Amino acid sequence: MVKGGDRSPEGVEAEAAAWLARLQGPYRSESSEAAFRAWLKKDPAHEDAFERATGIWDMLPGIGLPAESSSSESERKSRRGVLAMVAGVAAMLTFGGGYALLTRPSVHETRVGEQQVVMLDDGTRVSLNTNSRLAILYSEEERRIRLDRGEAMFEVMRDPSRPFIVDTDSEHVRALGTTFIVRRDDGKTAVTLLEGKVQVSGPAASKGPLIATLAPGERVTVTPSAGAALDRPSVEAVSAWRRGEVMFEDISLLQAAEELNRYSADHLVVADPSLASLRISGVFATKDLAEVARAIAELHGLRVSREGRALRFTRG
Repeated sequence: MVKGGDRSPEGVEAEAAAWLARLQGPYRSESSEAAFRAWLKKDPAHEDAFERATGIWDMLPGIGLPAESSSSESERKSRRGVLAMVAGVAAMLTFGGGYALLTRPSVHETRVGEQQVVMLDDGTRVSLNTNSRLAILYSEEERRIRLDRGEAMFEVMRDPSRPFIVDTDSEHVRALGTTFIVRRDDGKTAVTLLEGKVQVSGPAASKGPLIATLAPGERVTVTPSAGAALDRPSVEAVSAWRRGEVMFEDISLLQAAEELNRYSADHLVVADPSLASLRISGVFATKDLAEVARAIAELHGLRVSREGRALRFTRG
C-alpha cells in the first residue's frame, strides 16, 4: 500500500470495521483471511482498531451468526439482522470522519464535496474523491472496476491469478499489487502511479494498443484530441485531496478556480478577464470555498464578493 496515504484515525477505524463485517459475513474465504492477516501485520494501529471494533461488536445484544447450513426462514432473517448490525458498527466507527463505508454494493458514488473509502473483499482499498462514481465488477477470473466519472485512488492487494483492471470510456489500467490514482473529467483521463507498476492501454483492455507502462511518480494524461502526454507531477499535489486539500504551484487563477469548484456547491468566478492569468501557488483546504476565496483575494490584493452561490473575484 502507498506510503503516506490516508492513515488518519478515522480511516484506520473504517478499515477495521470493514474487516469485521467481512469476517463475520457470509463471504469469508481463505483469500480474505490471508488479506486480513496481511493488513493486521502492516501497522500496530490496525490491531488496536480491530480490537476496538470487536469490542463494540461484543457489546451488541443478541450477537451470533447462525451456522452456514441453517435453512429456516427465521435463521436466514437472523443472519440478515446480524449483518445489518455489523453495518451499524461500521457507521459508529466512521461517523464524523468524512467516510461512508460500504462493503459489497456494486456501485459507489460520492456527491460534490464528499469522499468515500471502500474496502473490497480481496483487501484492495478504493478511495473516491468528490463527485465520483464507479462500479465493482469482480469475477473469478479478474477484478475489474469501471470509473464512470471523477477520481479514485486504488491500493491494490496483490493477486497474480486475478488481474486488476480499471476501465474508463476509452482507457484501461492494468495493475498488480500497486497504488495509483485515476482521474476522469471533461473527456480526459489521467493515471498517476504512486507505487508498483501499471500498464495503460486503449480500447479493448487485452487487445487495445499500449499507451504507456508507468514507473512510480509518472503520470500519463490521455485526451481525444491531443493523445497521450507523460509527465512527473508532484505526488504530494496529486494526492492532496486525500488530506482534504488542493495544492497549486504556479497555475493560473482560472485553473485554480476550476479545480476548487469541484469540491463545493459554491463556485469561484473570475469576473475580470484580466485576472484569469494571475499566478497562484499554495495549499488550500477544500471544505470552505468562501474562506479559500478570501485567502486568495488577500494574498493578491483582490476583492471577492458573493452573488448567490457565486464568489466573484475583481480587482481591489
